Amino acid sequence: MAEQFSGGEKSRGLIMKVLVMLVLISFASAARLPLSRQKLEVRKHLNRLNKTPVKTIQSPDGDIIDCIHLSHQPAFDHPFLKNHTIQRRPSYHPEGPFDESKVSATPKQRTNPITQLWHANGKCPENTIPVRRTKEEDVLRASSVKRYGKKKLRSIPKPRSAGPDLINESGHRHAIAYVEGDKYYGAKATINVWEPRIQQPNEFSLSQLWILGGSFGEDLNSIEAGWQVSPDLYGDNNTRLFTYWTSDAYQATGCYNLLCSGFIQINNEIAMGASISPVSAYRNSQYDISILVWKDPKEGNWWMQFGNDYVLGYWPSFLFSYLADSASMIEWGGEIVNSEADGQHTTTQMGSGHFPDEGFGKSSYFRNIQIVDGSNNLKTPKDIGTFTEQSNCYDVQLGNNGDWGHFFYYGGPGRNPKCQ
Repeated sequence: MAEQFSGGEKSRGLIMKVLVMLVLISFASAARLPLSRQKLEVRKHLNRLNKTPVKTIQSPDGDIIDCIHLSHQPAFDHPFLKNHTIQRRPSYHPEGPFDESKVSATPKQRTNPITQLWHANGKCPENTIPVRRTKEEDVLRASSVKRYGKKKLRSIPKPRSAGPDLINESGHRHAIAYVEGDKYYGAKATINVWEPRIQQPNEFSLSQLWILGGSFGEDLNSIEAGWQVSPDLYGDNNTRLFTYWTSDAYQATGCYNLLCSGFIQINNEIAMGASISPVSAYRNSQYDISILVWKDPKEGNWWMQFGNDYVLGYWPSFLFSYLADSASMIEWGGEIVNSEADGQHTTTQMGSGHFPDEGFGKSSYFRNIQIVDGSNNLKTPKDIGTFTEQSNCYDVQLGNNGDWGHFFYYGGPGRNPKCQ
C-alpha cells in the first residue's frame, strides 16, 4: 500500500510540474504579446515621422539627416494643412516689409560663428528641408509612443503666482526674466550656448524664450525656441537647437521640433533638433545664437529666425487660440527638470553650471533681449521681472549696458552646500 501511495504521489507531482510549466509558457507568451504590439506601434510611428528622403547625410555625431521635399514634411500630416500653400517668406519682418537682403545685413556679432555638426558632411538641395531621422531607440526611451516628443505637464514657470504646489509637483526649476501686462507680437534674444552636465538620462537642461498666451491653466498657448541637452529625447548629451509649441498646456497638442504636424519649415540649411557646434567653455571662447520669433502682421503666422541669416519657417496661426491674436507674456531663461525622489536636489546644471555673479566667460547669459510691439517694431522691454524657485540652486541677475542692451546672467550647479 505504501508503494502504491508513493507511486500516486509521483504521478500527481509529475502532473503538477507539467501544469506549472504550461502556466509559465502561457504567461511568457502573454508577456511577449504586448512587446510585439509595442514594437509594431513604434514602427508605424516611425513610418509616419520618417518621410522618404531625396538625399541622406550622415552627421559626425551619429545623427542621420534626411533631406525631405518641402511638401512632404511632417507638418502636412495635419488635416487642416492638406491643401495649404506654403508661404515661402514672411510678408513682414520686425521693423518693416520683409527684405532678404536686410536679414543678414545686421551688425556683425563679435562672438564666433556657430554651425551644426551635420554640415561637415553635406547640405540639402533646394526645395527640401533637413529632418533629423527618428530611430526606434528614440521612441522606446519615451514613456509611450503617444508621449514621444512631448514635454511633461507643468513645465512652465508661473512667475507671479508660483506656490509650493507648482514647485513640488512639477520637479522643474527655472531662472528667468519676463515681461507681462501688454500685447506682444514676438521676442528676440542672443543666447550663450553651453553643454551643461545632466545627472540622470530622464533629466534635461535648456535655455530658451517662451511666447505665451492665455492663462496658466489647461488652455495655455506657448511657442518656445532655444537650445537644450536632453539624453532622453536624443540619446546623447549634445547641445541641440530646438523648438516647441502647445495650445493646451502640453496635454495633447504640440511637440518638439518636427516630431508632429504643426511647424512648417522652409529653410534647407538648419535642422531642428540637430547638434550645435562649437559650444562655450569656462574661461575660454564664448559662443552664442540669436533667435527671433515674430507674428507676421499680414498673414498672422508666427515666424522663427535663427541667427542673422536663416528664416526657418512658421507656426500657422490656426494652431492656437490666444496666440492667434497676440501673446500676453514673454519669458527668457533656463529650465531644468529635477527627478530626484528622495528629497535631495539634482546636480543637473543650468546654463554653464555657474552662478550669475561669476560674470562673462564663466556664467551663461542672454543679451539684447527685445520684444516685438503692435507696430511690428523691435523694442527694449520695460518692467522686466525675474523669477526662480530656489535661488541657492539656480539664480538670475539683470543688467543693462550700451553693447548688450538689456541682458541677464543666469544658471547654477544645482545641488551644492546651500542647495540640498
